[in-house]
Amino acid sequence: MMNENDSILVFEYFTASGEKDKCIISEAEALIFALLDDLSGFNVDLVINSSYENIVGKYDNVNPILIDEDIIGWLKDNAINFTDAIFIAAENNNNLYNITKILEDSNVNIYTSSAEACFKTSDKYETYEALPGEIPQPKSFKLEIDSERHWKGAIENLHEKWQSENPSKLLKLIIKPLMGVDCENIVILEDIGDVSYNLENIFPAGSMVLVQEYIEGTDISVSLISDGIKAVPISLNKQYVELKDDKGTYIGGKLPYGSKCKKEAFEIATKAVESIDGLKGFVGADLLISDDEDSVYLLEINSRFTTPYVGLCKVADFNIGETIIELIDGNIAVDDLNISLDGSVEFKKFGDSLEIRRI
Repeated sequence: MMNENDSILVFEYFTASGEKDKCIISEAEALIFALLDDLSGFNVDLVINSSYENIVGKYDNVNPILIDEDIIGWLKDNAINFTDAIFIAAENNNNLYNITKILEDSNVNIYTSSAEACFKTSDKYETYEALPGEIPQPKSFKLEIDSERHWKGAIENLHEKWQSENPSKLLKLIIKPLMGVDCENIVILEDIGDVSYNLENIFPAGSMVLVQEYIEGTDISVSLISDGIKAVPISLNKQYVELKDDKGTYIGGKLPYGSKCKKEAFEIATKAVESIDGLKGFVGADLLISDDEDSVYLLEINSRFTTPYVGLCKVADFNIGETIIELIDGNIAVDDLNISLDGSVEFKKFGDSLEIRRI
C-alpha cells in the first residue's frame, strides 16, 4: 500500500474525454469502476470529464479531477505533476501508444505496458513478425489498399501461394485493419474467384491491411498479469463475436471457459506475452481453437485492460488491480501469485448497456 500522501493518477480514455456514445460508455464505465473498486486501498487522482462528475461520489479515496478537454491534451500539460499512473485506453487512433508515450516522457511510473510494447502489439503484422516461429499463428501478410487496385493482384498471388502449400483444403482469406479494435471492418473471402469484392469501399485508399488465412474455430482469449518479464495466465475466456456485412463486432464473453485446449492456450499466450519486451500489468491474448480442436492459434496481443477484466473482478479470489501495482513495484513476485477463480461470469452487450452476471 502507499503512504497517505502518495496517490496514483487514474483515468479511462472515453470517460475522461467526454464520449457520449452510450454503447461505448457502458463498457468504459464498467472498466473504470472495476479498476476503482480494486484500488480502494490507494489514494487515487481520477481524471474524468466534468459531465461525469456525479458518478464518482461513492469513492472516499478518490480525488476527482474534472476536465472539459481531450485527455491527451490535458496529459501533455499536466502529466509531469504525477508520480504513478494506471489507465485504460484502446488502440484507436494510436491513443494507447500516445498516452503511454506522454506519461513515459514525463517520467511517470506506469503500471501498464511500455509505449514501445503498445506500438508493437497495436500493429498486428508487427506482432506477427516479432513472435518466435514456434508460436502458431495464421499465415499473414500486410499490403496497402491503393486506388489503382494493385492490391487485387497481390491478394490473388498470395492466395495461389498459400493454397499450393495445402491443395487438399480450400483456402479462405480474412482481411482486417492492420491496427484495429474489437474486430471492426473485416472481409472474408470465401472464394478467390469472386471478383466482385471492392476493398477500397471498406478500407480507404492508402490503408494498410492484414491478409490472413481464415481458420474456422472458436474465438477465445487469455487474460494474464505480467511484471514485464514473466507472465501468468489468469483465465481462459470465450469470446462472443458477431460477423455480419463485412463487420465484426465483439459483444462480450464468458469466463472461465472450459476447454481441453486450455493448457495449450495458456502456454501459447504466456510465451507470446513474454516474447514482447515491456508488456506488463493486465494483458490479453486473442486466440482461436480450430473446429477440430487439434490446433490453437494466436491472433493478437492486447497490451492493455480488456473487457474480461470486468468479469474477472467478480470471480477472482485476489485483487487484480492491487496485485498489478504490488508486482510492478517489486513488492511481490510473479512466482508467488496465487491465481484462483470462484465461479463463472458472463458479460455481454445488449444495445447500449453491458450486462455482467454470474452463471
